Amino acid sequence: MSSKTSTTTTKGATGPEAASPAAPVEPGAQRKIILLFAGLMVTMLLASLNQTVLSTALPTMVGELNGVEHMAWAITAFILASTIMMPVYGKLGDLLGRKPMLLFAISIFTVGSVIGALAPDMGTLIVARVVQGLGGGGLMILSQATIADVVPARERGKYMGIMGGVFAFSSVAGPLIGGGLTEGPGWRWAFWMNVPLAVLAIFATIFLLHVPKVVHATRPKIDYLGMMLIALATTAIVLVGTWGGSQYAWSSPEIIGLAAAAIITGVLFVFVELRASEPVMPMMLFKSRNFNLTTIAGLLTGIAMFGVLGYMPTYIQMATGFSAAQAGLLMIPMMGCMLVVSVIVGRRVSTTGRYKVAPIAGSIILAVSLTLMATLHADSPVYLICVYMGIMGIGLGSSMQIMTLVAQNSFPLKFVGTATAGQNYFRQVGATLGSAVVGAMFATRLHDLVAEKIPGGTGGGGAASFTPHLVNSLPDPIKMLVIESYNEALIPLFLWMVPLAGIAAIILFFVREVPLETKIHRETPVDVSAEAEPGSMAEFESDVTNDAGTPGVAGPEALVRRQ
Repeated sequence: MSSKTSTTTTKGATGPEAASPAAPVEPGAQRKIILLFAGLMVTMLLASLNQTVLSTALPTMVGELNGVEHMAWAITAFILASTIMMPVYGKLGDLLGRKPMLLFAISIFTVGSVIGALAPDMGTLIVARVVQGLGGGGLMILSQATIADVVPARERGKYMGIMGGVFAFSSVAGPLIGGGLTEGPGWRWAFWMNVPLAVLAIFATIFLLHVPKVVHATRPKIDYLGMMLIALATTAIVLVGTWGGSQYAWSSPEIIGLAAAAIITGVLFVFVELRASEPVMPMMLFKSRNFNLTTIAGLLTGIAMFGVLGYMPTYIQMATGFSAAQAGLLMIPMMGCMLVVSVIVGRRVSTTGRYKVAPIAGSIILAVSLTLMATLHADSPVYLICVYMGIMGIGLGSSMQIMTLVAQNSFPLKFVGTATAGQNYFRQVGATLGSAVVGAMFATRLHDLVAEKIPGGTGGGGAASFTPHLVNSLPDPIKMLVIESYNEALIPLFLWMVPLAGIAAIILFFVREVPLETKIHRETPVDVSAEAEPGSMAEFESDVTNDAGTPGVAGPEALVRRQ
C-alpha cells in the first residue's frame, strides 16, 4: 500500500493563486465524474419526483382506499419524515462516509415504495410515505454532498446548476406522470416506477462512486439525543404549519401546545448540541457569516417559491377552466426558465469563480415577478400568467443552487454534508411554514369574499366545497363572482411576499465572496492500492490535503473558512 498526498494553498487565501482557475481534470477522471453525476441525478430524481407525483393521483388513491379524511397525510408524512432526516443524513454522511449512507437511503426509499404499491388501506399508505421519507431526506442531501467529495468548489457550480434543473423538471413532470399513470395502468405504478430507478441508482453508487473511506482514530460517537430532539422539534414545527389555520385555529390549544413544544425541544436541542462531541448540527456552523446569510436568504426564498407553487395551479384551473393536467403544463415556462438559467449561471460561476452577484440579482428578479403577478386580474390573458411565471423561474434559477454552493464553500470537506443538510433543512421548514401560512390566509380571505359577494351561497358547501368542475358548472354571473373572489383572495398575497425577496437580496449583499476552492481538501491521507495511472479517478482523488497544510492534521482554523 502506498500513501499519496499533496499540499495546496491554505483555504481562505485571497491572493492571485487562490483566484486562479481550477486545474483541468484529466479526460479519464472527467468521464468517471460525469457517469457518477448521471447516477446521482437518478437518485435526486427519485426524491424530487415523489414530492409531486402523487398530487394528481391523490383523489383516486383515497377514493379506492376509503381514506379521504386522511388525504393530507399522504403528502405531509413524506415531507415530515424527509425534513427530519436531512440533518441526520448530513452528519452521518460526514462521519461514516457518503457511499454507505447513500446505499442505505436508496434501500429504505425502495422498501417504502414497495409498501406503498401494495398498500391495502390508507393507514398502510401513510406508513409507506413515512418510510419513503426516511430514505428520501438522504437522497437529496447526500447527492449534493457527494458531488463535493469529487468536484472542487470552483468546478461545482455547473453541476449544482444541473441539480437545480432536476427539481425544476420534477415539479412539472411529477404531476403529469402521476396523472398519466392514474388514468393508465393505475396509481400504484406511481410507487412501482421507483423500483427500477432505485436499482439503477444503487448500481451507479456501487460502481461509480469512488471516494476515500472515512478513517477515524477512535470510533465516532453518534449524537442520538440530538437526533431525537431535532426530530421532535421538526415534527412540532411542521404540524403547526400543516394544521394551523386549516384543521385547527391558530389560537387553538393544539396549535399553541405544538408551538410551545417546538420552542422547548429547540432550546434543549441547542443545549445538547453545544456539549455533544459529534453534534448532528454543530453550532459551529452558525459562526460562519456566509452560512447564516445564505441560509436565511434560502428560507425566505423558499417561502415565496412554495407560496406561489402551492396555489397557482389551483388558481389557473379556477380562473381559466383548464384541467389539472393543462394547469401543470402552464407551469412549464417557470420551470423551463429555472432549468435553463440555473445551468447557465452554474457554468458561469465555474468559469469566472464569481458567485455573489447571481443570487442577489435572482432575488431582485423574484421580487419583480411577485410584483407583476400581484397585478393579475380574473380576466388577464393566460400568456401573461406564463410570462410572469417565467420571470420567477429566472429569479429562482439564478439563486437557489448557488446559495447551497456558497454554504458548502464555507467549510472544509469533513463538514460539507452537515452544512448542506443544515441549509436545506431550514429551507424546507421555512417552505412548509410559508406555504401553510399563505394557504390559511388564502382560505380565510376566500371564505369571507364568497360570503360577501354571494350571500345566498352557491348551492353547495360554500367555498370549502369548490372544485374546478363545480365552478365551471355554475351560471356565468355566479361563476364570475367566484373567480373574482379567488383572484382577490390569492393575488394580493403575492405582493405581501415581495418584501421577503427584497430582504433576501439585501442579506445576500453582505455575503463575502471567498474564492472557490480549486482542489479537493481532505484531512487524512488517501491510501490507494497502486500508483494511480494518469487520468484515472484515483489520481484525481489523491490530489488532496488538509486545512492546516499538513497531511493528516487539521488545524483549528479549518473549522470555518475565513469570511
